[in-house]
Amino acid sequence: MKNSKLIFLFALLSSCLRLDSNLYNNGEKITVYKLDFFNGEKECADVPSTYNIHDSLIHIFSLQSDDAGSKANIYAIYVGEISRIATDTVILYCHGNKNHMDYYWNREKLLANVGGKNRFGVLMMDYRGFGLSEGTPTESGMNTDVIACEQWLKDNGLTSDRLIMYGYSLGSSPATKLTAEQTVLTPSKLILESPFASSDVLVQDATKIAVPASYFTNLEINNAEEIKNVHQPFCWLHGVDDDFLSIKTNGELVFANHPGPIKIPYRIDGAGHNNVPTIMSYEKYISALEKFIVKGE
Repeated sequence: MKNSKLIFLFALLSSCLRLDSNLYNNGEKITVYKLDFFNGEKECADVPSTYNIHDSLIHIFSLQSDDAGSKANIYAIYVGEISRIATDTVILYCHGNKNHMDYYWNREKLLANVGGKNRFGVLMMDYRGFGLSEGTPTESGMNTDVIACEQWLKDNGLTSDRLIMYGYSLGSSPATKLTAEQTVLTPSKLILESPFASSDVLVQDATKIAVPASYFTNLEINNAEEIKNVHQPFCWLHGVDDDFLSIKTNGELVFANHPGPIKIPYRIDGAGHNNVPTIMSYEKYISALEKFIVKGE
């Protein structure tokens, strides 16, 4: 993400100095989810075919999310056998701020290969306003959308002790908040990749201007504070060369504020914001996640 901070600052300045709309980079429009047949930009575009998932284990569906009367049908993809949710461990993956689930599909495939093919179920959703999901992205709406997915998992038999929450970039916000605060389910473990500390830090890093974040945004996201209330085992991954969300001002603060006792760091030399699995190597990435999910280490 070379020069991403300059691009981000330009976006702020060219939109009346508001962060809110620019944070949700959901502009790419689609009419159907194509997954392996999607020809646009993807994260982890070089995932080998050995990580492919059998069609019978891919379930695309919609569910209703109600954010204080603001209702939206959101789309999700579950990888695994739905009938086994009552006994399986499930990873709930909250993706970043860009595009839609086709863009992150290879990410879901990697998670579906943690510990062996389809050892764990994996659920990913498009927040309202992303992909085919209805509505307009908001901070509260994003949280509500993740809760709706938790409810779907619970309705299919999942219990809190078998839920692993994974938040990447923007997704670190609902992942952290909903691990700290008991809602439909309480995740048993939390994984954050390239998290940001808070809207304040995000604005300060992007603008280099010492003004309150409220000048740029109505968002009140504060992962660095929320993480203080997370006592579940915590795994953190961050690229040392991340030029969008600095590891020093964002990830390190989030990690330091987790109270423990189980907190596992992966500082990935040479990795930027969106290529941590690639730089680690997919095998090492998958192995690290399996070790954390199974043993908490």
